[in-house]
Amino acid sequence: MKKLEELSVQEKLRLICGKDNWHTEDFGGKLESISVSDGPVGLRTMKETDGEWTTIPAVAFPSVEVLANTWNIELAKGMGEALADECYDRSVDILLAPGVNIKRDARNGRNFEYFSEDPVVAGEMAKAYIMGVQGRGIGVCLKHFLCNNLEDDRLHQSSDVDERTLREIYYRPFEIACEAKPVSVMCSYNRINGVYASENRKGFKVLREEFGFDGAIISDWFAVRNRAKSAMAGLDLEMPFSPENYEQLKADYEAGKLTDEALDACAGRVLSLISRCKKMQEGKGAVLSVEERKERARAVAAEGMVLLKNEGVLPLSEGAKLAVSGMYAAPGKENLNMLAGGGSSQVEWLEPEFDLPARLKERGFAVLFEGAVGFNRPEFLRHDGRRALLQASESEVSIVCVGTGAFVEYEDGDRERLHLALAQERLIREVAAHSAHTVVVLFAGAAVEMNEWADNVDAILFAGFPGMGGDAVIADILSGKINPSGKLTESFPYFYEDCPVCQLTSKIGVTRYKEGLDVGYRFYDGGIPVRFPFGHGLSYSAFNYSGLSLKAEGQEVAVRLFVENDSARAGKEVVEVYVRECAPLVYRPQKELKAFAKPIVSAYGSVPVELKLKFKDFAHWSTGEDRWVADDGVYEILVGASAEDIRLKGKVKLEDGKFTVLK
Repeated sequence: MKKLEELSVQEKLRLICGKDNWHTEDFGGKLESISVSDGPVGLRTMKETDGEWTTIPAVAFPSVEVLANTWNIELAKGMGEALADECYDRSVDILLAPGVNIKRDARNGRNFEYFSEDPVVAGEMAKAYIMGVQGRGIGVCLKHFLCNNLEDDRLHQSSDVDERTLREIYYRPFEIACEAKPVSVMCSYNRINGVYASENRKGFKVLREEFGFDGAIISDWFAVRNRAKSAMAGLDLEMPFSPENYEQLKADYEAGKLTDEALDACAGRVLSLISRCKKMQEGKGAVLSVEERKERARAVAAEGMVLLKNEGVLPLSEGAKLAVSGMYAAPGKENLNMLAGGGSSQVEWLEPEFDLPARLKERGFAVLFEGAVGFNRPEFLRHDGRRALLQASESEVSIVCVGTGAFVEYEDGDRERLHLALAQERLIREVAAHSAHTVVVLFAGAAVEMNEWADNVDAILFAGFPGMGGDAVIADILSGKINPSGKLTESFPYFYEDCPVCQLTSKIGVTRYKEGLDVGYRFYDGGIPVRFPFGHGLSYSAFNYSGLSLKAEGQEVAVRLFVENDSARAGKEVVEVYVRECAPLVYRPQKELKAFAKPIVSAYGSVPVELKLKFKDFAHWSTGEDRWVADDGVYEILVGASAEDIRLKGKVKLEDGKFTVLK
């Protein structure tokens, strides 16, 4: 491996510009090179044959929003491990994932790639994911830094955000994720307060000097406008190689617009990145078989699907006669993009099969199926809707499969509306009118409006974008073989007009984050009702919370409680801990999530749950002091099953930097 001092100026300039779409420069083999690949939910690697580029099939994992809805740190780590093994099979050194951008706007076309509207959930799940990938020896690229919260006009618009909101909401998931020591971070396309993300010197300084990030900063693809400016700001590697930018960089260097000190810093970090990636892989390689990776994908789907509503129809009675409708139930090999988001994360399925009716038949149900309607292209696929209604009329339970997909939710564009296509809504309503019981299985990557049909049906299962094997998981949940345990990591509003960003004024080129800290449930806590709140998810078990005890341990608070299962089947329950400052000196949201756990509880059993709240969990960012501050006063600890279902409460007092428990 060459050292920095062994490189000429021209070699340093070339090194910080990448080699091609997916590799760093190697100077014809004189220097080791690393390769990168898309793939938060499955590896998207390309190969060229006779001038034609094709995607190599890979294990398709559930989308990140499904992973987030598991609230399971171990599953996030396990999915990361499986993805690392996929990278070994394709000689990929860095996985361009995960993305921790906050779900500020429910219309964001890329929300399916992100974890949550809450920074703690996003940060903790991403940290576990990174530990899984890098623990196997493959690097990650944490993205997109910063405030890439919409896709429309992402190349130009400025996210105008005040410093406190940046710190508490948008920086925070990166700060938490950086505890896992990612080898690289990717900048976003947009401006932050008028400065392009690729030239965000202030943000890069925060990453390196405050968050402990010691890797390389890489551009999103074609995000660099001025290579000299971005290098001066601290962006180490431009991707992919741009001949125009490279020629301008050389001219700017000759003109003194790029200093040797800045050039050496960037080139040195690229060399360190290459060396670090190669060293991480020493003595390591793929561990899991392809079948074991597929099982990891199914495990995520099993805990990430969310039972939103159930009026007693689920689990299905053994051997029941079912009418399944909607092409999402069995889209066919050519239409699997109905079950995924579009863009750089879209995976070519290794096993292109998804057939829910077949999986239900395998479990002993009598199944009738009619595709009725689908939405795999801008126009609808129309089938025999009347036949679907006749089948519903003669069945015990109707299962309607509807959703969005890659032509509705995709990179580089935002959704125009939150509700389903009108033909799908009509199908749900009319099937429900003809059926004794109706279950909706919803395939989508983010919140969906349900006002036209939710009250007409007995149950709603949010399957998300479930990946390979998702059909078997859905069949197991519907039949009761799997006890659902997913919970939402984003709020589902009644109407988009209820969202905090809806009424805000945006001008061409500028998005003003006027709502400040009030993102997601923080906003709805102000009295705006939602269809399904943050943290909501049903189970076939019934859980009770009891015995809350708080223990002050210097600058930490230990939260202990018991979760009891008042039912005859074991299940997992997500326990959510929120903090509220009772008499704040500055504006604070009504409550904020600070910790969570997901214990398994045996039938009629009880388990203790203990979580630690750190001093920073009580703090806010003081713009007056440019630091985190936890003011003396009383804080309420709220333990809930969702943001709207608080089960237990307790209080602590902070005085002179130490906590005491209030009785």
